[in-house]
Amino acid sequence: MSTANLLLHPVRMRILQTLLGTGDLTTAQLRVQLPDIAPATMYRHIATLTRAGVLEVVGERRVRGAVERSYRVHRENAVVGEEARKAMTPTDHRQAFAAFSGALLADFDRYLARDDADPATDGVAYRQGAVWLTAEEFAELITDIEALVAARSGNTPRDGRTRHLLSLAVVPDAPGEPPA
Repeated sequence: MSTANLLLHPVRMRILQTLLGTGDLTTAQLRVQLPDIAPATMYRHIATLTRAGVLEVVGERRVRGAVERSYRVHRENAVVGEEARKAMTPTDHRQAFAAFSGALLADFDRYLARDDADPATDGVAYRQGAVWLTAEEFAELITDIEALVAARSGNTPRDGRTRHLLSLAVVPDAPGEPPA
């Protein structure tokens, strides 16, 4: 299975998002966080992610005769890397972007379906901007964005914090000079 197909499956994306925001969790804890995912589906996708090295088992304990495992995201394996992106065809990229967009829309729909959803108060934002950058400036921008997110990714749910999903899509515009 290609890295993009592995990571951009809607159920696997939700499992990864949940684990990235909360740390180590058991399958039972994941099921509480993601109650709309059927148990068999949850177990199957966790097994797929574990076999691929995206999830790692960080603990095991016996519960009523069964082994309960705790999982953590192996962050280095939870991205579609540069080599994998280079190997993708335009059709592969289109399918991956459609999966990403669909998952983003599903996240937004789940948020709006909540009784307490208040987009204005909750700081919901969807924006698009344009910047003119050299290849080096663009690489620096991506590094800066990743560093800003990484600096806060260790925050815990305590102290009145609300979990926010941040999604980034970068698409080059037409090359050339700006209009006169």
